[in-house]
Amino acid sequence: MIEALTRVKDSFNSYPLGRPAQAGAVASLADEAWFQQGRTRVIEGRERLNRGLQQLGFDVLPSSANFVFARHPAHEGEVLAAALRQRAVIVRHFSAPRISDYLRITVGTDEQIDRLLSALSHIPGRARAKA
Repeated sequence: MIEALTRVKDSFNSYPLGRPAQAGAVASLADEAWFQQGRTRVIEGRERLNRGLQQLGFDVLPSSANFVFARHPAHEGEVLAAALRQRAVIVRHFSAPRISDYLRITVGTDEQIDRLLSALSHIPGRARAKA
């Protein structure tokens, strides 16, 4: 019976958290310095990611989140997402009509941003980033 109830509960809450995760979340909310450090890291990474994508010819929508929404005017989003996947770089692509050419790219670490930009610059038919 508990297993059946858990299945129903998890179908509505796709990200169930156990007690240790909940305790960690509560503790992190109380740590203002940790929050500000993470916030700064995301903002700086997002700005760096935006610059790199723009150097590669991408249009990047304004963002205040931990991700950017970008498209390249000469390439379909689905094709770019597949080419990145072949290079072990995962981005989100949505097939809805108004956003099908866009990629949703999470702001990662400096190393992850470097890997993404490098992969994009090596996709056939892509412009290379400016030095």
